[in-house]
Amino acid sequence: RPARRGAVDPRRTVREWLRRGGEPARLRRRARAERPRRVVLLVDVSGSMTPYADALLRFAHAAAHRGPAGSRAATEVFTIGTRLTRVTAALEHRDPEAALAAVAAAVPDWRGGTRLGEMLRAFLDRWGQRGMARGAVVVVLSDGWERGDPSLLAAQMRRLHRLAHRVVWANPRKGRPGYAPLAAGMAAALPSVDAFVEGHSVAALEHLAAVVRGAEDA
Repeated sequence: RPARRGAVDPRRTVREWLRRGGEPARLRRRARAERPRRVVLLVDVSGSMTPYADALLRFAHAAAHRGPAGSRAATEVFTIGTRLTRVTAALEHRDPEAALAAVAAAVPDWRGGTRLGEMLRAFLDRWGQRGMARGAVVVVLSDGWERGDPSLLAAQMRRLHRLAHRVVWANPRKGRPGYAPLAAGMAAALPSVDAFVEGHSVAALEHLAAVVRGAEDA
């Protein structure tokens, strides 16, 4: 951005000289302006995620309202299962209970099956390549159970990884003793995941928030 102090901005300086017909003019300067990255949350609401869906959607609501009004970065939220549903508008309610009620009314596939590969492809085809995922921190909140073809999920995760700044996967089952990512869907997705974290408790979600901010590693 233009500034009174900082590095010389060659482009603006040359434009000013040309505007003056080549006469010397004051050097134009610029300073770095930081803008928070977009965060995209993909929340699994399938049957296997029933014990965790409410807490994860509350986390999504808090993420959507982080920071002072007018200054927070864009946060987009989708639910995934057998359908892809954008619930960003529903979560605009400041009251969490009203927000979750609006999400419940908007989502047609609560406690259904899981087609992660198809849902991720639908997200990337409709939203991701149009810019929503480009340069964003994308968080998948899912246990990784996949009823579809794991190779499709692997391919779509590779697409996502090329577009996003960082891909985070929060799996509530990771917090269980002896857990290993052996489910076909989770195993297919992991090579394209930058941070693999838990998502089963308040402490785990606090850690997830820090990972999304870049304040902590997985």
